[in-house]
Amino acid sequence: MPVNLPNLLTYARILMVPIVVGCVVYDTDWGRWTALGIFALAAITDFFDGYLARAWEQQSNLGRMLDPIADKLLVAAVLLALTRVGTIAGFSFWAALVILSREILVSGLREFLAELRVSVPVSQLAKWKTTIQMIALGFLLAGPAGDKLVAGVTELGIGLLWAAAILTLYTGYDYFRAGIKHLTAPIAK
Repeated sequence: MPVNLPNLLTYARILMVPIVVGCVVYDTDWGRWTALGIFALAAITDFFDGYLARAWEQQSNLGRMLDPIADKLLVAAVLLALTRVGTIAGFSFWAALVILSREILVSGLREFLAELRVSVPVSQLAKWKTTIQMIALGFLLAGPAGDKLVAGVTELGIGLLWAAAILTLYTGYDYFRAGIKHLTAPIAK
């Protein structure tokens, strides 16, 4: 197991997931602010693990595999926890479901295409989608605790979640459009 700072940041992000979820499910103002702080730290490690791995030429196969897994674990776990405590509820549940479904489908497509040695680069729009999604989750993690300081924090988070869900649909379509010729090609013998 490669031990370098970029990989340690990825491992730390994975370890932060249950702590964030626990703080959300605890569902107190203190828990919400703690969850937001740890989530923000996890988001920062997401930037630095890749940046440092490239800058210090410490990229590894393990890091390349774990980085997207860590991202998806964090997003999925936070969405589920926020749904559990009712911050994401009613019709907004569908935005969360769209985001989760796309993550699973695109991961499966990427894995399939990797076996064919086909790379599908991340588009600039997909990066914006991720940014909006992370900001939305930050507002939603603050949720009721944030609403006590500034009215509308939760509503802003829900609005941004829907914006991320719409971008999720579009970028998911882009990935499938890029991979469709490989999905429909006859199996090589």
